[in-house]
Amino acid sequence: MDDQALSDLEIVIPNLHWRYSGVTATNRMIAPRLARPYHTAWLGRDAPEGIARLSFGGLLRLRFCPSNRRAARIWHARRNNEMIVGLVLKLFGWKLKLIYTSAGQRRFSRFTQFLIGRMDEVIATSDAAASYLRCPATVILHGVDADVYRPPADRAASFAGSGLPGKYGIGCFGRVRMQKGTDLFVEAMCRLLPNYPDYTAIVVGLITPRHRRFAARLLERVESAGLAGRVRFLGELPIDELPLWYQRISIYAFTSRVEGFGLTLLEAEAAGAALVAARAGAAENVVIDRETGVLVRAGDVDALVKGLDTLMRDPGKAAAMGARARGRVMAEFNVNVEAARIAEVYRRSWARGR
Repeated sequence: MDDQALSDLEIVIPNLHWRYSGVTATNRMIAPRLARPYHTAWLGRDAPEGIARLSFGGLLRLRFCPSNRRAARIWHARRNNEMIVGLVLKLFGWKLKLIYTSAGQRRFSRFTQFLIGRMDEVIATSDAAASYLRCPATVILHGVDADVYRPPADRAASFAGSGLPGKYGIGCFGRVRMQKGTDLFVEAMCRLLPNYPDYTAIVVGLITPRHRRFAARLLERVESAGLAGRVRFLGELPIDELPLWYQRISIYAFTSRVEGFGLTLLEAEAAGAALVAARAGAAENVVIDRETGVLVRAGDVDALVKGLDTLMRDPGKAAAMGARARGRVMAEFNVNVEAARIAEVYRRSWARGR
C-alpha cells in the first residue's frame, strides 16, 4: 500500500498463522465484505481477492502517518499472537482499537484471559463460547458464502468426476487428529462400508508431524478392514478445491470431540450435503435434529454409526435433508449478515473513542 492508502486505512485484518485453518477461512470470507464500505487491509498469508494487502513494512510506516494522530484504526484479532501484536503496537504509539473474536469453548489460560481483558471489544461466535469469557461479549454466529459453497447441478455426476469408486461420497474434513474425531469417522466407515458398496469415504485435512503416528494407526485400521480403496485420505487441499469436494459428497460427518464453532458444518450445509454432527462447537445452533441433519453425542462412535447408517441406507432421505440444510443456511447463516454485525461492533468502538 502507498502512503496515501495508509493514511486512509480504517481496518487491519491480521492473519498471523502459518497454515490454513477455520479461522483463516472465516477471515477470508469476512474481510472482502468489510472492505466494501471501509478502507480495509489484510496482513499475513492467504489473502483473499477483493482486499488490499498490508506488508509488515507498511505496518511500520503506519505509525508515522499523519492520520495516526487522529482516528483510531481497528485491529481485529482472532488468535493470541494477533492480540499480542496489537497490544505491542498500541504500546509503542499505533493508534488502534483492539477487537477480538473468541470461538473457543473451553477454559482459557490466565495469559489468554489477560489478553482478552485488554481488548476494546470482544465478539463470541456462540452463546457457549461467550460463557467461557470473563468479560462482556457480543455474540455473532458465523456465516458462509453460499455462492462459493453451493450444491452441484448434478451430485452424482460431480462424484463420478472424482474418479473414486462407487456412486456416493461421504466426507470428513479438517485436520487429522484426535480432537477432530478422525478416528471416530474411520472406525464408523470400517463398520459401515462393507454393508454399503456404493459409498466411498473421503478424509480431507492436514496431517502435521505431531499427528503422523495417529494418522498411521488410522491407515492401519483401514488396511486391516480391507478398505484401502474405499477410505481415501487426500491430505490438505488447495483452498479453491474445497467447494468442489463438498459438492462431491452426499453426507458430511462432523465428528469433533471439542470444537470452537465448526465452520465445516456451514460449508457442508451450504453445498447441500446431509449432516451427521457431533454435539460439539456450534452444531446445536446450526443443525436442526432430524430436519437438516442428525445430531449425535460427541465422542460416541456407536451413535455416529447409527446416525450415518440412517442416511446411507436411504440416499433420497439424505438428499432431501441436504436441500433443507441449504435453505437454512441461506436464511440464517449468510456471511453478509455476519459482516454487517461485525461492522456494528467496529462503529460502536469508534464512537466510544470519540
